[in-house]
Amino acid sequence: MSGHDGGPAAAEARLGVVAGASAYALWGMFPLVFRLVEEVPAGEILLHRIVWSFVVVAALLLLRRDRRWFAPVRAASRGMLRLTLAAAAIAVNWLVYIWAVNSGNVVEAALGYYVNPLLTVALGVVVLGERLRHLQRWALGFGAAAVVVLTAAYGRMPWIALVLAASFATYGFLKKSVPVDATTSLAVETSILLLPAAGAMVALQVRGDAAFLAGPVGRDLVLLSLGLVTAVPLLLFGTAARRIPLSLVGLLMYLTPTMQLLIGVVVLDEPLPPERLAGFVLVWTALTLLAVDAVRALRQTRREARTPASGPPGEVAPAPEPL
Repeated sequence: MSGHDGGPAAAEARLGVVAGASAYALWGMFPLVFRLVEEVPAGEILLHRIVWSFVVVAALLLLRRDRRWFAPVRAASRGMLRLTLAAAAIAVNWLVYIWAVNSGNVVEAALGYYVNPLLTVALGVVVLGERLRHLQRWALGFGAAAVVVLTAAYGRMPWIALVLAASFATYGFLKKSVPVDATTSLAVETSILLLPAAGAMVALQVRGDAAFLAGPVGRDLVLLSLGLVTAVPLLLFGTAARRIPLSLVGLLMYLTPTMQLLIGVVVLDEPLPPERLAGFVLVWTALTLLAVDAVRALRQTRREARTPASGPPGEVAPAPEPL
């Protein structure tokens, strides 16, 4: 009987792991996708990604026949404002990432997504007033040292990595307070960006400056496919997040920058000299410290959950500190 009870749960967990790994693997292959249209200006690629993502997500919402999909946004306090700011943050992230890939900076772009968890912790301290635990302090220290080392290695501030990390950390922070699923969130964000993006696309076509419809059919098809390229990993991610613990989702997350780093170095032949590699090692050390801290905090939370409350009847125990 217990075998029957565990069977469906185990199958759901396996599905979650496969979906999560697939989502992060697809995101990891983005450099190869954008290199297919590297002769198209980054701004025009961004416009196509916004417009066709909206078309794909709108079609998904129609297929779901969910007429109340926007209700959680209205119900959330300042939900529309937060998603508007999130849309601006993700637009900056997409634009800088596309430009980075097509200008031969895939390795530095990968660094941005390694740095992102460190900036998320820092954002919690600055904006939410969260207190840093001991290992988190060490992690941020190693992260700061990595920026110094990489600044010396590049001969400039690694601004591509920092902008990508900051914009994505801001995006995640804003979305966290609006309880909507990935499809609804992307629908709202792309609808906010749709009119200016579509207007700019039309203007480019009218002026004759657009790469779209002015080159190989294959290139046009890649631009048209950017909606699916954006939506499919998000749907897979949503499937994973509902079926496996967030701690496991967090570990799978590092598959994306690792694949991007390997693609940059092995496939696209970008340089990774020892002085830059040293900066990456510092970042990986910081992430290891964060992971150890997260495991410790999770164990502490579980121990507290098993311990009977010592307060008077009806007293609510404080919420565990966010990981």
